[in-house]
Amino acid sequence: MASTPPVSDEHFLQVSELVKDFGAVRAVDSFSLDIVRGEIFALLGPSGCGKTTLLRMLAGFEAPSSGRIILNGRDIAGLAPYQRPINMMFQSYALFPHLTVWDNIAFGLRRDGLPRDEIAARVEAMLRLVKLERFGGRKPHQLSGGQQQRVALARSLVKRPQLLLLDEPLGALDKKLREETQIELVGIVKDVGVTCVMVTHDQEEAMTMADRIGVMNEGVLLQVDSPSELYETPNSRFVADFIGNANLMEGVVVDDQSSSVTIECADCSHFVGHGITGHLGMGVSVALRPEKIYLSREEPPGPHNRVQGVVKEMAYFGSFSVYFLDLPSGARLKVSEENDLRNREGKPTWGDTIWAYWPPSAQVVLTH
Repeated sequence: MASTPPVSDEHFLQVSELVKDFGAVRAVDSFSLDIVRGEIFALLGPSGCGKTTLLRMLAGFEAPSSGRIILNGRDIAGLAPYQRPINMMFQSYALFPHLTVWDNIAFGLRRDGLPRDEIAARVEAMLRLVKLERFGGRKPHQLSGGQQQRVALARSLVKRPQLLLLDEPLGALDKKLREETQIELVGIVKDVGVTCVMVTHDQEEAMTMADRIGVMNEGVLLQVDSPSELYETPNSRFVADFIGNANLMEGVVVDDQSSSVTIECADCSHFVGHGITGHLGMGVSVALRPEKIYLSREEPPGPHNRVQGVVKEMAYFGSFSVYFLDLPSGARLKVSEENDLRNREGKPTWGDTIWAYWPPSAQVVLTH
């Protein structure tokens, strides 16, 4: 039987109207997505949102209730896991404790019956790629967590899959090691050139590693974008609140121009330097990131984009400090300021009454 010719890079992986029901519960609802060849794509969402179920359907461990999964022009939705050109790396790594690093990496190749010389060449190449050439004879328990993670990655890549699935790939590592490993992992995946879909609930991990991110909630894909676009231009209250931190304020449109909009909220008036698809009197939400707000003891000029509050909480994080201001309505405003000077005089402290202000480019207006 002739193999299916490869499709364009833009449609390497096509997921179309995928649905998964567990009895009366719909875990994944009409999920559609195109992934580019060589892309690292992250699925991000809260626990129980359906992202792991989707990953398991891609791997073949769960059968879709309906929908299609097309990989490189071939519909694989009905294929068993071992028939798919896909490898999956689990959070636990699932290394064989009784085998050496070398034999762990070689395991799948041996099962496939590859010639001994080819197995050796591939394993040695993978050990060099993940910088573990000197550790081939060790057992997994003799390695650090980061080294074990690289062994699991090498074992996943050595069979040259068309698609690599990562399920919380760095979840077993401590925070510092996880941050160090993120860039390293991206470099290895990019060097190999494999297309990768990863699932994570860690926003920083997704933002650091992925070319694009899809945000899921209750089985629905809400937004797909680059990390910067997702952060700067969320399309809904949920995405704005889930990605990073955002001050969300409810308001009403009181002036609607093609190039600007003014929104009255309980504590302040927002002048936003771009138009929206809306109308006068329309109820909207304004999302304002904490790091886009400035603090001043002096009253800022103009009637818009400013509010006065009282510092009720504050926290020092080394490179930046976070302040929580109680506003007249009882709402709380979160402000993040860089600690760019070692000892800055006049910094706000508990109980201070202080002004917060922001430029007209800082806000995002959300209509749903």
